[in-house]
Amino acid sequence: MARTPKYRLADTAQQVVGGFLLAGPFVVTEEVWTLAVNMTWGHTAVTVAIVFAIGYGALYEADDDRDPDREAEVAGVPVRFVSLMLVSFGSVAVLALTLTAPSTFLDGSTAERAAVTARAVSVGAIFSVVGAATADSVF
Repeated sequence: MARTPKYRLADTAQQVVGGFLLAGPFVVTEEVWTLAVNMTWGHTAVTVAIVFAIGYGALYEADDDRDPDREAEVAGVPVRFVSLMLVSFGSVAVLALTLTAPSTFLDGSTAERAAVTARAVSVGAIFSVVGAATADSVF
């Protein structure tokens, strides 16, 4: 079954399904929130870099049909990749806030909870990006 490498809105829909599917279990796991409490911003930066590397590798290195140079771009970045990053981090953030994970797992000020939530989202995005990129590539 041949598929087109051209980006479509349906590709983002597929990414959303995959991203939410794999993000869910990590949003409601206390261990992820404990890790996030103990992470520094340096750890967070490395985690975000891992998400970007997994996403790029899954979309463009693991798939011979896709060439980032032939895709539509936003500020020089392929739209499909931008969509993947928004879905990967966004799905984790939406689930965390919808399921009230920050107030369930964290004490402290609102600013403290926001910082830890950002770090927890970076951890969950590692798994979300795998689901989102896989769904985009398979379907």
